[in-house]
Amino acid sequence: MGKYFGTDGIRGRYGDHPITEAFAYRLSLAIAKFLQSNINEEVDRLAPIIIGRDTRASGTALEQAMRKGFEASGLSVIFLGVVPTPAVALGVLKHEASLGIALTASHNPSSDNGIKLFNEKGQKFNLATEDTIEALVDSVEGDYHAEVLSDLEYADHAFYAQTFTGLLKESALSGMKIVLDCANGATFKTSPAILKALGADLVLLGIDPNGTNINEGVGSECSNSLSEAVLQSGADIGLAHDGDGDRLVVCDEKGAIIPGDVLLGMFAKDALKYGALGNNTLVVTVQSNLGLDFAVKEAGGLVERVDVGDRNVAEKMRAIGSNLGGESSGHILFSDVCPTGDGLLAALQLLNMLQSSNKPLSELSGGIDLFPQETKNLQVVEKIPLETLPELQSALKEGHALLLGKGRILMRYSGTEPKLRILVEAETEEIGKKVMQIIVTEACNGLSIL
Repeated sequence: MGKYFGTDGIRGRYGDHPITEAFAYRLSLAIAKFLQSNINEEVDRLAPIIIGRDTRASGTALEQAMRKGFEASGLSVIFLGVVPTPAVALGVLKHEASLGIALTASHNPSSDNGIKLFNEKGQKFNLATEDTIEALVDSVEGDYHAEVLSDLEYADHAFYAQTFTGLLKESALSGMKIVLDCANGATFKTSPAILKALGADLVLLGIDPNGTNINEGVGSECSNSLSEAVLQSGADIGLAHDGDGDRLVVCDEKGAIIPGDVLLGMFAKDALKYGALGNNTLVVTVQSNLGLDFAVKEAGGLVERVDVGDRNVAEKMRAIGSNLGGESSGHILFSDVCPTGDGLLAALQLLNMLQSSNKPLSELSGGIDLFPQETKNLQVVEKIPLETLPELQSALKEGHALLLGKGRILMRYSGTEPKLRILVEAETEEIGKKVMQIIVTEACNGLSIL
């Protein structure tokens, strides 16, 4: 992680540095300088920049600040308005843009906002490029002065829906009842429209954004609402997005949430069945369950692991020729269709699989046995390097001894929040709980926990 960039863009509380109009303005100047310094000599002028946002009230102010910076730098911008983050990545390809920007804090509360960047291929920037841009931010000269600008004209984004044409047959979802939760976020129009066009009978949640209610009691982070709605309505399946639409959480017809690793295993096994998994390899992060490895291996495939972050997943996929990967959190990448994770795309792929199998989701999702896991998120005052805490290191050693080589312990600080994330994976739930207790006790002793 850099000075400003975390695991997925720049993110924080709106009004606090760096999520301010002044910083957004300076960032736009830095991005312009970066693009202009890398322009091909044969090109007269840079291709436009694409900007989209989610439904947070603060998004319009950040949008205007970046608009001012890019206009001052002589660059043209295509504004998409409220769209899912993957629509920004696809918009880069559609308009042959030089760069894409999504103004969103994803699953964070409405008080937060953030900035995600995509290169000319619709891919998230690598660390080296982010470092370069960070250095430019601190070197550019320019003070932001708020002023009333003319109203923006938002470009048509029908290309987003057109991307999915042909994935399912016309009226493929007729007779299927779906609960869809859009988190009062960026998908509140796009996902319902696309699913309705395919014939689905929808029960809708989280489709009334007011600028301050994104992710509030709805969406991927609040799956209880999804489960309850599925049971009450007798739906065949429940689907939930996060605030910017790049995640998917799924509920079966019995109200049970399907773990993200089970979804990944289902997609991998289905692709292997038809010889459609690139390099026969599913790419996941170190957070994914070990049971996923065994299930994919049994189906004739392999699992490759990378550090946390869908950017790392995407980079490994490109490096080895895989076309499927993701995170247990619900970021799932189908790179043959979209260069970044898309919750709606993952939903359509799952619905297609469900229709083809003629089985209920509770049955289709069987066959992937996950190891019991214990997770904790501890809010910390300061992110002290874990290797400098001797008591904690001793606790980790004790925990590994209890696992007997049949499990894992993962500890990392969140790249977007002041939290220490702990995961223990063990052969039995009892062992996992015991190991977690040992580690948390020592973590609380060595760190300032809120």
